[in-house]
Amino acid sequence: MAYQPSQKTKKTVLGIGGIAVLAGLNAPAALGFAEKQYYEYKIAQPAYKAKYGSWTQLGIPKEFRTNAIHAALLHTGKVLIVAGSGNEIKKFDKGSFDTILWDPRTDTFKKIPTPDDFFCSGHAQLPDGRLLVAGGTARYERLGAEVQRAGGGMRVKNENPEKAMVLKKGTRFRSPAGVEYVSKFDVKLPKAKRTQQITYNRAGVMQPWKTKVTASEARVFVEATEDGPLSATDKQAQYEIVGLRGKDADNTYGLSEKITLEKQDFQGIRAAYEFDPKAEKYISVDPMAKARWYPTLVGLDDGRVLAVSGLDDVGVIDPGDNEIYDPKKKKWTPGPKRYFPTYPALFLTKGGKLFYPASNAGYGPADKGREAGLWDLKTNKFEKVPGLRDAEETETSASLLLPPAQDQKVMILGGGGVGESKRSTPRTAVVDLTKDSPSFKDGPNLPQGTRYLNSVIMPDDSVFTTNGSEDYRGRSSSNILKAQFYDPRSNAFHEAASPRVGRNYHSEALLLPDGRVATFGSDPLFDDQQNTKLGHFEQRMEIFTPPSLHRGGKNRPVLGDGPEELDKRHRATFATDHPDRIVKARLMRPSAVTHTTDVEQRSIELGLVKEGNSVTVEVPRDPGLVPPGWYMLFVTDKDGTSSEAKWIQVK
Repeated sequence: MAYQPSQKTKKTVLGIGGIAVLAGLNAPAALGFAEKQYYEYKIAQPAYKAKYGSWTQLGIPKEFRTNAIHAALLHTGKVLIVAGSGNEIKKFDKGSFDTILWDPRTDTFKKIPTPDDFFCSGHAQLPDGRLLVAGGTARYERLGAEVQRAGGGMRVKNENPEKAMVLKKGTRFRSPAGVEYVSKFDVKLPKAKRTQQITYNRAGVMQPWKTKVTASEARVFVEATEDGPLSATDKQAQYEIVGLRGKDADNTYGLSEKITLEKQDFQGIRAAYEFDPKAEKYISVDPMAKARWYPTLVGLDDGRVLAVSGLDDVGVIDPGDNEIYDPKKKKWTPGPKRYFPTYPALFLTKGGKLFYPASNAGYGPADKGREAGLWDLKTNKFEKVPGLRDAEETETSASLLLPPAQDQKVMILGGGGVGESKRSTPRTAVVDLTKDSPSFKDGPNLPQGTRYLNSVIMPDDSVFTTNGSEDYRGRSSSNILKAQFYDPRSNAFHEAASPRVGRNYHSEALLLPDGRVATFGSDPLFDDQQNTKLGHFEQRMEIFTPPSLHRGGKNRPVLGDGPEELDKRHRATFATDHPDRIVKARLMRPSAVTHTTDVEQRSIELGLVKEGNSVTVEVPRDPGLVPPGWYMLFVTDKDGTSSEAKWIQVK
C-alpha cells in the first residue's frame, strides 16, 4: 500500500523551502512533488525496509528482453523464461520463438534456441531436474470480424492397412458439391489396423477367419479456399483429397465437422520437450496424443506427469482426454478422463489424490468444471468440496498448497468472472483436506477485488502476494500496486512494500534460491484509463527483498558442505558454524509458473537435529507429500531470517 503522508507531514516537508517552491509552481503540483520526494526518502530507510521489504528493478540488456509468459526455476539456480511467440502474431508468422535463461547470481542472460511455439504451453519439474514442456500454439485466434473464410475441423481417414499416409500442409479437400478447403497443418495417418475375427454358425461350428479393417484417423483444421458464407456448412459429408489417385484415393478421405465463419480460437500443438538444465537446451520427446493450448501439467507421486485440459488442434476445449507422461520411457499414455477448464490448478496431496480448488485461467463454459473437489486418479472419482464464497469468480484466481505441506491446507485468493467479465473478488478461502468432510472457510479479504494475483511461498512459512488487477487484463488502468504477506498461523495479511511495476495477465513471480522473489511480465489489454490505446507487454523485471533479509543482513544462517542426495534414512547432514541459531528447516520445490497457475511450489517441514558444528534434516517418505525431484533446502532462525538454499534431490 502506497504511503499517504499526514497533514502534519505535508507541512513539515513543505516547510523546507516551501515558500520558494510554491512561488514558482502551482500549489497542487508542488504538493504532489513533495509527497513523492518524501515517499522516496521513506522507503529507502533501513527501518522501513526491515518492516516492509524493498523492490529493485533489474537492468536487462535490450537483446535479452522478452515477453515472459512462463517462468521456471531450475536446479542449477537459473531461471528459464519462456515466451515462445509471446502473444505477438508477427513473431508467430515469422517462426520467431524466444527462451531466455537468467542467472540471478550474476544477473547474466543467455538466449536458448526454441524449436516450437511454447506460448501458452504447460510445464512441470521432472525427478531428474529436467523441465517437461508440452503443448503451445499452432495458430492464433481470429475474431468474428477477422474471419473471411469458413474454417473448422476435418477428420481424415486412412483405410489402407498396408500404407501410412502423410498429407502436407496445403492439402485440398473437395466436397461432393465441388467446394474446396485447404489444410493448415501436416497430417500423419498411420496404417489402418487389421484384425482377424473368429465367427461360428448356428451349429457352433467355427467358420473361416474374417478380416476386419479399422481405419486410422487424424484431425486437421481446414479453411475454405474462397471468401464468403457459401463455404460454411454444419452438415457432415465425405471429401475427396485432391491429387490422390488409385488406391490412395479410395482409402484416404476426409469427413467434415462443423465449418463456420464464427470466431476461430487459438489452436494447440502436440509437441513435448524436456529442457536439460545442464546442457541448457530443449530435447524433443514423443508428442502428446492430443494437441493442447493452455494445459496444466502436474507431477504425480511416482514421478510421472499428468497433462490436463487445453484447446485442441481445431481450437475446441479438450473434453477430458487427459494423458500421462513417463519420464523413464519418454512416452505418453491415456490418463483418467475428466473435464476441466483451461489451466486448472491441481495440487498433489497425501495419498496421491489431486485437489482442484476451482482456480483456472481462461477457457470453458461457466457451468462446467467450475466446482472444487478432490480427484482420485485411481478410481477417477471426484469428491466435491463445498463452502467457497464467490464460487462464480474463480477464473484468474491464485491458489497454493499452504506451508507446511503436512497441514494439507489449500488456499484460493481473488479471481474474477468467466471470460472478459469486469467482476473480481477480494475473497480468500482455505480448505483443510485432513478433515473427514472438508469444506472451504473464509480467510481475510484482499485489499480489493483482484485478478492475476501472484502468490509465492516463503522459507519462513509466510505467503508473499503481489500485483494483479481489478478488471480483466488491467482494463481501465486497474493494476494494483500493492503487496502483502499472508500468515497461515494467524490467518491474517500484513502489508509489504509496494511494487513499482503493475502486472496483470501473463505475469509470474517465483522464489529464488537466495530468498528473494522475482516478478516478470504483464500483458494489459490497454495502456490508458480510457481504454483507447492498445497495451504493450511489460518487459521489466522487479525483485523483492523480504524484510527478514534486511533485518538479518550479513548475519543470516549459513549452511556449509553437505550432500546432494538423501541417505538410506532419508536424512542429510550439513556443516554450519552456529547450529543453535537454526530453529526450522524447509524443503521447497522450485516453481514452474504461468497464468497465475503454479502447482509445483510446495514447502515441506523437515525433522531437525543439531549437534556439534552440523545440522541433520530428515525428509518425510510420503511421495504424495514430497514427490521425487530437486528441492531447495532452507533453514531459518528465530527471527524468520533464512539461509541461502542448498539443492538436494529426493528420489
